[in-house]
Amino acid sequence: MVSANVYGDLSSEMEVDAFRRLFPLRYHERFLLDSIRPDARPLGRARDTSVALGAVASADGSALVKIGCTTMLAAIKMEVMTPSKESPDEGSIVVEFYMPPICSPHVRPGRPVEEALVVSKQLSDTILSSGMINLKELCLVSGKAAWMVYLDIYCLDADGSLFDAALLSAVAAFSHLWIPVVSLNEDGRVVVSEENEERKLGKEPINKGKRKLTLSSLPFSLTCILHKNYILADPTTEEESIMETLLTVVLDSSGQLVSLNKPGGPVLAYASAVQDCISLTRQRMKELQNILNEAISDMEVD
Repeated sequence: MVSANVYGDLSSEMEVDAFRRLFPLRYHERFLLDSIRPDARPLGRARDTSVALGAVASADGSALVKIGCTTMLAAIKMEVMTPSKESPDEGSIVVEFYMPPICSPHVRPGRPVEEALVVSKQLSDTILSSGMINLKELCLVSGKAAWMVYLDIYCLDADGSLFDAALLSAVAAFSHLWIPVVSLNEDGRVVVSEENEERKLGKEPINKGKRKLTLSSLPFSLTCILHKNYILADPTTEEESIMETLLTVVLDSSGQLVSLNKPGGPVLAYASAVQDCISLTRQRMKELQNILNEAISDMEVD
């Protein structure tokens, strides 16, 4: 026989769930009074994060990243192209961010997602402005051939802080990237080929075997919510929807500020709040560096 206490607990849970749905802001603010959040995190703590390299076998570099439930899959493909006349000794990077319907109930099939376009532009600007990649290293033959790097990032689960997870997946994919072997074909064109094929044909490859891309000043980010006098790091989708003022800080691996983005919102970003967000980002950057280094070490062992 079910006890009255069980019925009481169920009734209480239903009341809490109903209150959360009807008055989400008041529900969250009750937790804020105790400097904690509904998922038991302190205000300044990010969710558990994991990085797995080599998630896509057919890609030249790939990574699967999870921050809480937010999940990103990044894959890189390299193609040989003719460089522009303005930059004859530089390659190019094209970044695309996708939000398929599987990632959120708010995404509808066949409809463009504005947030995806914003994140794509933000990612491209961050990767180029951070100095992580020297585009001259992507040059094969000055004025004739260079690498075109296609970075595709798919959001598999959108539960807040999409840019943070997408940027981490991009950095992880570039850390896993191996630049393919290329050689000149009979027409004098630069083509991608297998290293052992070149040896059989007696051709001299342009680059001596597959190699890693030199990375410097890796960018890491943290998105925070500014709500009244509170700062919440790494918000979930629910928190983003009810507390609308976001601030995203991007730092490079040396701690230098790369960018600061506040896409509107009712709360003013005072200097003290910005400094607090930068301090939280510095702590988060160290965490992400350790997580990425562990993933790289695990890949090398395998």
